[in-house]
Amino acid sequence: MAVRGISLTLHLLFLLRLLLLLPVITTQSQTILNITNRCPYTVWPAAFPVGGGRRLQPGKTWTLKVPYATRGGSVWARTGCSFDGKGHGSCQTGDCQGLLTCKGDGQPPYTSAQFSLNQYNNNSFFGISLYQGFNVPMEFLPMPVKGQGGPGCRKGPHCGANITSQCPSELKAPGGCNSACTVFQEQNNYMYCCERNCESNKYSAFFVRMCPEAISYSSDAATDTSFSCPFDTDYQVIFCPPVNLTSSPPSPPNSADLRPLRKGPSIGTSVSVAIAGAIGLIIVTFIFFIIRRRGTRRHHEMTDEEAEFDQLQGTPMRFTFQQLEAATEQFKDKLGEGGFGSVFEGQLGEERIAVKRLDRAGQGKREFLAEVQTIGSIHHINLVRLFGFCAEKSHRLLVYEYMPKGSLDRWIYGRHENSAPPLEWRVRCKIIADIAKGLSYLHEDCMKRIAHLDVKPQNILLDDDFNAKLSDFGLCKLIDRDMSQVVTRMRGTPGYLAPEWLTSQITEKADVYSFGVVVMEIVSGRKNLDTSLSEESIHLITLLEEKVKNNHLEDLIDKSSNDMQAHEQDVIQMMKLAMWCLQIDCKGRPKMSEVVKVLEGTMDAESNIDHNFVTTNEPNFGIAGNVNSSAPPVASDVSGPR
Repeated sequence: MAVRGISLTLHLLFLLRLLLLLPVITTQSQTILNITNRCPYTVWPAAFPVGGGRRLQPGKTWTLKVPYATRGGSVWARTGCSFDGKGHGSCQTGDCQGLLTCKGDGQPPYTSAQFSLNQYNNNSFFGISLYQGFNVPMEFLPMPVKGQGGPGCRKGPHCGANITSQCPSELKAPGGCNSACTVFQEQNNYMYCCERNCESNKYSAFFVRMCPEAISYSSDAATDTSFSCPFDTDYQVIFCPPVNLTSSPPSPPNSADLRPLRKGPSIGTSVSVAIAGAIGLIIVTFIFFIIRRRGTRRHHEMTDEEAEFDQLQGTPMRFTFQQLEAATEQFKDKLGEGGFGSVFEGQLGEERIAVKRLDRAGQGKREFLAEVQTIGSIHHINLVRLFGFCAEKSHRLLVYEYMPKGSLDRWIYGRHENSAPPLEWRVRCKIIADIAKGLSYLHEDCMKRIAHLDVKPQNILLDDDFNAKLSDFGLCKLIDRDMSQVVTRMRGTPGYLAPEWLTSQITEKADVYSFGVVVMEIVSGRKNLDTSLSEESIHLITLLEEKVKNNHLEDLIDKSSNDMQAHEQDVIQMMKLAMWCLQIDCKGRPKMSEVVKVLEGTMDAESNIDHNFVTTNEPNFGIAGNVNSSAPPVASDVSGPR
């Protein structure tokens, strides 16, 4: 009850600030609020103190008439509601004592559009409040002024980010995202917990970064986030507002200048010229038609793609290209590049970010969609966090958390590019364990199994403390729990592909094989395929076959590190774990959860294994059971346990 009372106090602060100077208003006129639901699901908008309450289906609008005598009020979206014929029930978020028509404020979390009307000084105030938490994206904008003259409006607040999908686990609530101020109290210093240094500051800043125009009691929210309009103004409240994208149709080509001849030498010549001109005109018209048709088709394709992203649920924040261009200073600092594009460093508020920009329009559409839906819907300490994306015209960009140490390949080979000493054995063990935990989560803890299908050092990123995180989910596939494998085209990187790719019938065990290759690269400090070496040493896994059969595994230990040599027996045990993962028959490989247990010392690696790790034939790879064609991931499929 104490938390509820304090929350109510916070809820009133914004209105008190606006109402202290307002006189009592007696006019019988009214302000119109057009409340529109553009969410793909039903909401139950609530209004206080003007009353009203209804079920608002997608695409529908509710016109709320607010008397000018109403000094101030708020409107919010309730979700997950159920009411009986008498208007009694409950909602997951924004519930107001179980009533369809609210007689008081709702229970957090919810986002509220708050307003105050002032006839005396011909000015009204309005804004969006996030300090109660976040329920659905919202936009609160003024409609055109009814009368003539008077001051204009400040454009209203827009909070189009789906904060709920990116909500930190500590703040999660059914149907929404709780306010950090509510979750982290410091006894009686409730307000100060958000304004001074305390546990909630890092979470409060999360709200500010995602919706900077909204009111949030965070130490980062130093600016005034209330808006003003002339008294005689109507407003619109939009739940789940669409992203405003503009697409220009292709410009028509310049037609040739077909000037008639001034004088022909004969009637035959004139007729020939006329026929040639007509044919030329037909050709130019035909070319113009084809170009225009292709341009229109491409425009429709891009529009359809953008609409495809609009309809996705559980996806991360959507940015405009202009925002990301500014955040990266016109893509100035390139961090690296891969098969589908380049990665640039940027700054978004207080957050350093990495922005991956696809190089060619139309290329990697499936991969882009897979990554937005998959990594944007799951959260794990050993998976790189996706903050958001941009799908605007031909631009396709992904916004990740910034990983200061870069990719793993820079630290285990290519030492000429890095002056730091070789990694210690302890650090290499930690990196291997982090990779295993990330893969174990994908394979076993999500609603559907997720096969990454491109596990390699270039896709493993490191933070300042050498914590490793998997990245680049563009090639991932989902596997139903009742399916043993999926049929898919060959994908991934040569040298890391499991033998079963020859059959195109793939399970998550393909990642286990790739993991084994990466472990061998980490402990040996070299590339899996290195053409600079002698012919018999080019392929690391073939060399591993030879060394284990001759009992000379110590020859493969990274010779540039004395610390690695000092831990020879431990390194050899790690190689044996890698060999268990490199079994040609996928049934003989461990689950990644078993790999984690071996690394934690709670179980031993299998010793009765086959020491042949590569094949040039097409043997039986242990494939059996149901087969399913893989489809692009759906957010609900990957939003399993966190």
